[in-house]
Amino acid sequence: MLLTWVLVGFLALAAFISGRWYLRQYDGLGRRRPFPRISVVLCLLVALGCAIPVVVHVRLEHQLQAAAEQVAGVPVEVRCQTIGQTFVDATADLGYVKWGPDGEPERKTLISWEPCQDLRAWLGSDKSAPSLDQVVAVHVLTHEAMHMSGIKNESHAECAAVQRDEATAQALGADPDQARALAKRYWTEVYPRMPDGYRGGCGPEGRYDEELSTAPW
Repeated sequence: MLLTWVLVGFLALAAFISGRWYLRQYDGLGRRRPFPRISVVLCLLVALGCAIPVVVHVRLEHQLQAAAEQVAGVPVEVRCQTIGQTFVDATADLGYVKWGPDGEPERKTLISWEPCQDLRAWLGSDKSAPSLDQVVAVHVLTHEAMHMSGIKNESHAECAAVQRDEATAQALGADPDQARALAKRYWTEVYPRMPDGYRGGCGPEGRYDEELSTAPW
């Protein structure tokens, strides 16, 4: 993360300036040099400015990871794409799980910048009236959690996620009514418009119907 490197860089610069002063406190005539407080303070202020978004980013990832682990039932790792990573990302994926050398999905995912920002906004709201983008963002986390649990097929992962969006929303702090409304909205407004590869076998008595109480149908 670029901000992390900037943070470390300015902390190191502040330490370097302080250390150099400490080793050269006196000039050739024995006079004590003043501490370069302005330079050090400026470095620390820049570092503090970088630290705040870094802390917010890490806290968001921890919240999403805890919810994903609860839904997937296995330890997972969730990372949010940074703004810097968006410049080198040529894909349109909202979330991504790599397949390992053994052909199995890895237990870590990268959620794209936009859905992560939508998730952060939703987490900071009262969760009573999520935007459609926020509904989709919650589902993206659930969908990737299903892949991390071991499901390879996209339509299977999508249907498993549809049946667990309510659980994900509750794990992220929504009350039962809010969570069910969010899951229902994805099922009725978004799922029917998904590409063919993500649909099929989902619904009452469908191939992927797990008969969960959290299913939105």
